[in-house]
Amino acid sequence: MTQAQALSILKTGANVFLTGEPGSGKTHTINEYVAYLRGCGIEPAVTASTGIAATHIGGYTIHSWSGIGVKNELSKYDIDRISQNRRVVRRVANARVLIIDEISMLSAKTLSMVEAVCREIRRSHLPFGGLQVILVGDFFQLPPVVQNKNESDFAFVGAVWQKFNPLVCYLSEQHRQEDANFLELLLAIRGASFSEKHLNLLRAQYASIPHGNTTQLYSHNADVNAINDTELSKLAGKNEIFEMRGWGPEKLVTALKNGCLSPEILSLKIGARVMFTKNDTVKHRFVNGTLGVVVGFTKTDHCPIVKTNSDKSIFAEPMGWRLEDGGRVLAEISQVPLRLAWAMTVHKSQGMSLDAAHMDLSGAFEYGQGYVALSRVRSLAGLSLAGFNKQALCVHPKVIEKDVEFQELSKKAHDIFSKITDSELETMHKNFVRACGGKSKKEERWQYTLDMLRSGKTIEEIANLRGRTIGTILDHLEKLYLLEKLNMEDIVHLSLGKEQEIIKIREAFQKIGVERLKPVFEFLGGRVSYEIIRLARILFVINKKTTF
Repeated sequence: MTQAQALSILKTGANVFLTGEPGSGKTHTINEYVAYLRGCGIEPAVTASTGIAATHIGGYTIHSWSGIGVKNELSKYDIDRISQNRRVVRRVANARVLIIDEISMLSAKTLSMVEAVCREIRRSHLPFGGLQVILVGDFFQLPPVVQNKNESDFAFVGAVWQKFNPLVCYLSEQHRQEDANFLELLLAIRGASFSEKHLNLLRAQYASIPHGNTTQLYSHNADVNAINDTELSKLAGKNEIFEMRGWGPEKLVTALKNGCLSPEILSLKIGARVMFTKNDTVKHRFVNGTLGVVVGFTKTDHCPIVKTNSDKSIFAEPMGWRLEDGGRVLAEISQVPLRLAWAMTVHKSQGMSLDAAHMDLSGAFEYGQGYVALSRVRSLAGLSLAGFNKQALCVHPKVIEKDVEFQELSKKAHDIFSKITDSELETMHKNFVRACGGKSKKEERWQYTLDMLRSGKTIEEIANLRGRTIGTILDHLEKLYLLEKLNMEDIVHLSLGKEQEIIKIREAFQKIGVERLKPVFEFLGGRVSYEIIRLARILFVINKKTTF
């Protein structure tokens, strides 16, 4: 199934299990759906099974969102207590769509507890209290952490999974692996058809030590920390220290810090091997997993200058990780989006795409651990392997069996929806938006942009969250001004960091007028973008209470 077909199914409001191989576009598809919902005025509950995954997507862990915390079981008393928690009740009762990422690491027991809480709070006997539930992940990757290692407690084995019976959307496109032989090898691990031919491919990648500055992957934290500390100490020069900052309730800030791949105290030197820990969704200069070397620090704000493996020089300015609820920012941390990258754990690499990696899988101890590590790289040419054990090439037998069923169910879903006309699908999409209380009129979309502005978001952040261009969001601001719904206090924060440019543009407006943008652009010698000129014009006319 393609990403577009899966997205169309999601828009109907069906419960869905979105799965596929690493690199098939699961995260991209879910981000598209979240942007679509927000564009319709519907705020989805975005959660994940682990703190790291939750931090990546700007949401809660499912344990925190549902109020179950670290409990292994819920009594009637526990459910009653959770249903008295105002914050949890507000979150669950107001939700219309619940997304749970990295479902492979969530046990059936935990999923059952979440489902019970949703039914209790929403006063409904329907599965999850009638929410649209979207489970995202790949069961061939890291499994749940359970007390009894002989227990196979995958989410799909529980009664809850059978009860709410999601449609399966198994993505078939591949956007990471670029090597046909390597892709065949990974599929052989998934299908338990690993042969001598595949073993020889891995043997050909043997290397006792990494080549150049290749990132190293290990099973245990102790190995990773020792390598990074040792390599940093070998570099000449003083350590440059970058401390993480946090805003919001201490408990929420701590949760964000624990889930962030950038450390709370980041120590760097010129020559340090680093990895970006966040996607640059505005300028698209780097992604989570982009590798490089620190080649200097800026003179003014002392930001690291990173030369990537593709020879791009990037100023690594601090970025934010947020916890949001209903479009409101509850807590935020800020740090330079880097970490030392001589080595990292397989666990923390899940979700990353690496051009190259050196790994020692001789200490693999968990089903899926070797598969996760191997599938991080794009090709065999980028793989350097110091060793592996039998466990590293094993995936859980129950997952292999279930995966065949998932693929068949996905084919059935594809066949059913391929018979529905485009106009019928569009009607289904509109009906679901209406049922969720969403709107599709332009003026209401402009209002949603205004709500996001009032929560402190920048134009770039709004464009990213809503899946729109910066120009479209500026259109919304201009329409809101004409409707007399936009005040200076709504947008004054947008000028932060752009003050000098805006002063020059304001002077140009005073000379030329605000009716047309091109003369101002030319007056400034083409050195200022049209987007900033439009923003400055909005600020100028609101301050002057004049017209465009």
